[in-house]
Amino acid sequence: MEACTKIPEKSLRPATRSAVRIPVSPDCGKPQQLNRIVGGEDSMDAQWPWIVSILKNGSHHCAGSLLTNRWVVTAAHCFKNSVDKPSLFSILLGAWQLGNPGPRSQQVGIAWVLPHPRYSWKEGTRADIALVRLEHSIQFSERILPICLPDSSVRLPPNTDCWIAGWGSIRDGEPLPQPQTLQKLKVPIIDSELCKRLYWRGAGQEAITEDMLCAGYLEGERDACLGDSGGPLMCQVDDAWLLTGIISWGEGCAERNRPGVYTSLLAHRSWVQRIVQGVQLRGHLTDSGDTGSS
Repeated sequence: MEACTKIPEKSLRPATRSAVRIPVSPDCGKPQQLNRIVGGEDSMDAQWPWIVSILKNGSHHCAGSLLTNRWVVTAAHCFKNSVDKPSLFSILLGAWQLGNPGPRSQQVGIAWVLPHPRYSWKEGTRADIALVRLEHSIQFSERILPICLPDSSVRLPPNTDCWIAGWGSIRDGEPLPQPQTLQKLKVPIIDSELCKRLYWRGAGQEAITEDMLCAGYLEGERDACLGDSGGPLMCQVDDAWLLTGIISWGEGCAERNRPGVYTSLLAHRSWVQRIVQGVQLRGHLTDSGDTGSS
């Protein structure tokens, strides 16, 4: 993640608060308030309680977003050459600093991975979305909550401010230093026709397809980077955060006229709903239950 401001650890002071009771099925997209920075600014701890680290052989590999207590959504390309090897992976939830996840984090194995049926391992960009089934249900807490999907009424006009977050490299070839604190960056939505022109490769070689969103800065310098893949593009609508996109691809990290490209959840919401019963939409809740629950 390029040009993201880190919160100095010394500036954190615990806020006095009573215990917050988390319901069994909490509302999506609504973080609880935990620590505060001196001066009244919210800290990053638990600011995005749905973001997860996908570990491969114990090391951070990609990010993802929690939809229910058994399902995570991420980018399909995160499982290239290993989609049939779920034992290589695990999911870390409730972590703010990967170098110090803390006792309230949870780590759970993966039962299986379901890439979108239109995803091509060879092409690797269109329909770059996968659902991850956890080995067992996780327990919601102040640090572990689901995010909402956008319903059919949601539109994202150009220049809508959204956010990305992740533990990826801070620039090309430079990994996030210890303690690997979750980074965040505000990114505006970019007009899809403009993005198509920026990535134009010639007739019949359209790089930006109807299931993609573009967001970021045309001047470069700020963007998602290696290790952020699969993480959320989040937009706040009214009082809830919606998962509108998944960090998918780009050319380089924060290159000029090469904004980040995201898999659109507006385009793939119906597919997710068919598989993940109980996923919440803004203002709506699907039928209760969970496909394949044990």
